[in-house]
Amino acid sequence: MTNSKTIPATLIPGDGIGPEIMESVVEILDAVGAPFIWERHIAGMAGVDAVNDPLPKDTLESIRKTGLALKGPLTTPVGGGFKSINVTMRQEFELYANLRPTKTIIPGGRYEDIDLVIVRENLEGYYAAMEHTIPANGDAKGIALSGGYVSRKECERIVRFAFDYAVKNGRKKVTLVHKANIIKQMCGMFLEAGRKVAEEYKGKVECDERIVDACSMQLVTNPWQFDVIVTTNLFGDILSDQAAGLVGGLGLAPGANIGEKAAIFEAVHGSAPDIAGKNLANPLALLLAAVMMLRHVRRDDLADRIDTAIKNLITSGKVRTRDMGGTAGTKELTAALKQALV
Repeated sequence: MTNSKTIPATLIPGDGIGPEIMESVVEILDAVGAPFIWERHIAGMAGVDAVNDPLPKDTLESIRKTGLALKGPLTTPVGGGFKSINVTMRQEFELYANLRPTKTIIPGGRYEDIDLVIVRENLEGYYAAMEHTIPANGDAKGIALSGGYVSRKECERIVRFAFDYAVKNGRKKVTLVHKANIIKQMCGMFLEAGRKVAEEYKGKVECDERIVDACSMQLVTNPWQFDVIVTTNLFGDILSDQAAGLVGGLGLAPGANIGEKAAIFEAVHGSAPDIAGKNLANPLALLLAAVMMLRHVRRDDLADRIDTAIKNLITSGKVRTRDMGGTAGTKELTAALKQALV
């Protein structure tokens, strides 16, 4: 890929604070000469307001065409039979891998020098739930049932993704996280598939295993022992938010949903409607997602420039938003980041 090549990409500003943090991110991307040619589309409440659909057909069509999207936080309407937008997108484009890096940015906290990555299977597990209720004890809905599932094919694919990621990014170890001691069939299949894939990478990447509750405890007591964690859908969701808490919370947590035909990059946090339009939102999670997007299209040169600017600015402590212990607004942080670019 030559540095002059332009890359079509879908841009979804999102709801709540989405449009203002997206404006900040696009400003920074423009400042480094990012190659993206944006197709702007709506989703979430903006989609409901415009066409009574939280995931309009035009938006889906654009992602299908570009295979690449950057999206702000979206609100799934409560009631009205609307499915989760994020789940729908993952299923629509088979975005089987959820990639969540966790890295210390703000120095001086309880946990210094955290640098780990969680790879979460995105399509199966308990989030593909088949749920229903049955009568019990005189109550028509006395028992609620939920069934998850995994397939050997998908287990092998997500573990292979984690090992490939480790190889490409100079990571030394992959930890398989499971609950096979209790959930013997479903988690057992994941662990068995994981061990099989790990054999293919012997001598290149180390592999170890953790039961999920032990992993959760060790993430707090000694997170530095982890490098790449790969796990199933529900466990990955919980552990990645826990890991984000080690480095300052979801305001600093980017995410990527990656499939074979498309990749969608996002801020992991919600739309925070209570602070929307008040110049209070921290754009860094979405900006870090855009950095991941640049690396995805092999523009590490530009990604490194933004990463360095973020590190230098936040380490200096001069300009931080309120969630990072400072007083700066979205616009002030954006202006300072542009100045910090080298």
